[in-house]
Amino acid sequence: MLSRPRRNRQSAAIRAQIRETELTPGHLVQPIFLMPEPNARLPIVSLPGTFRLGIEEVVREVGECRKLGIYSFIMFPAVPEEHKDKTGTYATSEENFYLHAATRLKTEYPDICLISDVALDPYSTDGHDGLVVNGKIDNDQTLPLVDAMAVAQARAGFDVIGPSEMMDGRIESIRRALDKEGFTDTSIMSYCAKYASAFYGPFRDALDSAPRQLEDVPTDKKTYQMDPANRKEALREAALDAAEGADYLMVKPAINYLDIIRELTNEHHLPIAAYHVSGECAMLLAAAERGWLDYQTAASEALLSIRRAGASVIISYFAKDFATWYGQ
Repeated sequence: MLSRPRRNRQSAAIRAQIRETELTPGHLVQPIFLMPEPNARLPIVSLPGTFRLGIEEVVREVGECRKLGIYSFIMFPAVPEEHKDKTGTYATSEENFYLHAATRLKTEYPDICLISDVALDPYSTDGHDGLVVNGKIDNDQTLPLVDAMAVAQARAGFDVIGPSEMMDGRIESIRRALDKEGFTDTSIMSYCAKYASAFYGPFRDALDSAPRQLEDVPTDKKTYQMDPANRKEALREAALDAAEGADYLMVKPAINYLDIIRELTNEHHLPIAAYHVSGECAMLLAAAERGWLDYQTAASEALLSIRRAGASVIISYFAKDFATWYGQ
């Protein structure tokens, strides 16, 4: 037998020499759930180890992550019910705690990359990512609202704008709005392949952003998020968003869509981001709590698989823990 692949697996030193995929804390993005109360720290029951935080706790958390080598963060607002309305007007309000928090973080830590979320659902009484008109999510009436939201976020200090609402034409519309206001250096991370997944539950618990049970309003997001059965559609969405000016292309969720990450990596020269979503993480955590899996080993393998599929950027609730283990 002339060829024995096992020869290159005989020691840690040899395995390190030929390792094809590297994952470091620099590839990871830590999600943040922000609350208006400055010192809040409330656990998310359906996602153990993750918290809703006030800005003072966020400042401390970001400082700890930086020491571990994580410099990228994506932040989501847990908006109180009294600030929600049909058109999400609080998203651009000068009183919006989310915008104030972004300014504070970029003042405290100018070297971090801060990514926003652009969608109506945190601010809407309907719980949908787009504007509901006559029982339907109206694509074109949503665009001016997300344009204004993106500009307000760029003005607050966000480095990367993250349109997640899956409206057609949003990337071009937001790019024009940002450029018109002088934010030509602000990047756009497009959720180009965001699937109508069953794995978003803990995230929606954290933000109370699930579609509401209202008369004549859809109770799911299947009319704008993608069908999990479709692959070619993801290629089309990515091509459209790239042509419209996206700076990153995102696949969400990640683990169940590794084939889509690989397809986009092969097709595009833009960085590919992957969102390792709350349900994917919660599932692994639940198994680890029962002793069925080793948390560190399984979480590290999950993140490595996303990186191996081609993701340049990985958003994950395991980011901080992985950075703690890294290099041990």
